[in-house]
Amino acid sequence: MSLSDLTGRWKAFSYGFLDPSAKRELRRKMIKAVSVPGCQMPYASREVPIARGWGTGGLQVTLTLVKPSSTVKVIDQGADDSVNAASIRRFLSRVSGAAETWDTLDATLIQSRHRIPEEKLSRDQILILQVPNPEPLRGVEPNMSTARQMHADADYGRMWLQLYEQMVRSGRVMLGASYPAMVNGRHVMTPSPIPRWDVKKLHMAEHLTILSAGREKRIFAVPPYTRVEPLVFDDVPYKVEDHAHLTCARSGVTGYFMNEIPQEDGSAGYEVSDSHFGIKAIDARDGGTPTVGQTWYRNGELA
Repeated sequence: MSLSDLTGRWKAFSYGFLDPSAKRELRRKMIKAVSVPGCQMPYASREVPIARGWGTGGLQVTLTLVKPSSTVKVIDQGADDSVNAASIRRFLSRVSGAAETWDTLDATLIQSRHRIPEEKLSRDQILILQVPNPEPLRGVEPNMSTARQMHADADYGRMWLQLYEQMVRSGRVMLGASYPAMVNGRHVMTPSPIPRWDVKKLHMAEHLTILSAGREKRIFAVPPYTRVEPLVFDDVPYKVEDHAHLTCARSGVTGYFMNEIPQEDGSAGYEVSDSHFGIKAIDARDGGTPTVGQTWYRNGELA
């Protein structure tokens, strides 16, 4: 008996790379996640052609949902042209036949690492967020069995205590990303390492958001028109990053989330984090007529 006798003839991959049983499981778990907003659902995370921790959870969800008529957009911290975003987008197109796009308005599936686009998403779009650490209680309870029991009991006292200690010691909550939020008044989730600027975009949004952690094998969701409320004290309002007065050096837009760019003289310049939104602004400034959607923020304030 030879190795060829044991392996059999080569066959092409299933549509969308993942095998049918993996897709069935993911679809069932996504339905459960939508039915219980914010609650983590375990799943058997499969191997995909990227390393764990680089977006395997989001990629598996996208591969399960994609179809030939889909239009896929992939961003990495707001950028469409980063190595990770471009590689994932090209892979999705090759294994599914779906169209690729940089335009938020044209996409039906938007896979993102650490950002939500500035333009509002519609009910026909699905946002897929890559999540490195899905457990919001990990910082206060390292034992995951105990943490899951705390979720079952809605026991979030330790998390409130952590926020209070930060207020006492620093005068403000120090969490810059992954800010915990109460979903539908029941489960606390970590909304991926998106900045505080983006957390409010999930509240009563028209689109479906699916969050998946491939390394941790957990998936959860925020259905359309669902309350997503950051954990805040009644006398200390929730504050986003103070970017209202910042202007993008390339596009000239003001009042959106900016990336700080160190300059040679030691000063700092700023560029709008949503790269294609900036491209549209440059096109409009140069006399073009790009289609720009309604944005979540205006002049640094949630519209």
